[in-house]
Amino acid sequence: MNRLKRTLAAGGSATGVLLRLPAVGLVELAGVAGLDFVLLDCEHGPADTEQVQHHLNAADAHGLATLVRVGSAEPALILRALDLGAQGVVVPHVDTAGQAAAVVAAAHYPPLGERGFANYTRAARFGSRAPADYLDDAAATTMVIPMLETAAACENAAEILAVPGVDAVMPGPADLAVSMGALADKPRVDAAIAAAGAAAERAGKPVLRIVGDAAAARATGSRFVVYNLTQVLLTAFRELVLTPR
Repeated sequence: MNRLKRTLAAGGSATGVLLRLPAVGLVELAGVAGLDFVLLDCEHGPADTEQVQHHLNAADAHGLATLVRVGSAEPALILRALDLGAQGVVVPHVDTAGQAAAVVAAAHYPPLGERGFANYTRAARFGSRAPADYLDDAAATTMVIPMLETAAACENAAEILAVPGVDAVMPGPADLAVSMGALADKPRVDAAIAAAGAAAERAGKPVLRIVGDAAAARATGSRFVVYNLTQVLLTAFRELVLTPR
């Protein structure tokens, strides 16, 4: 059972780390630290499929839930991430309910979706599980999280969240700001994200928010946050450099 999905569905909270740097040791460190999940970045990070599998192995060993941010809504990318054993996918640049439905179709087996089935994958424990049991488990545990990265996506948040199989949404502040021509207009970007958050609250679904530090996490008021590990590490390294010797 996907503990992350169960916790969020019950109204609980979860904290994770966004890992752009291929480093299995950092996944293990996240588990030892007591985080709930890791989000492996295959959109802007350099990790390839084999590296993703190693990271998933490490996460499983430490009881961490695993999400993969795929490079696009391409069904083949979604299929490979889930077949490797990721418990969910974060999909960038989802602007409409129709696009969200296509993502759900790629991530779920029939009857909800159209995902291709193979029982010998890592997700199916290499054929050791009865196909019917695996299908039931995948239907109950697979998470789909579209990213909202344009003003239109934020405006369509209610419709996107209403698509069966969408578990949460994740605003992408950087892409949103660029798409709005509002890099220097943070209040405008924040207002778009707040509108999406209000739609999620009405739908009873969480918003996955990316943050750089604990203060920012508290300020979001979100129960579902992921720390940008690159930002966390850069801040820590800068503090080391500035520390008087």
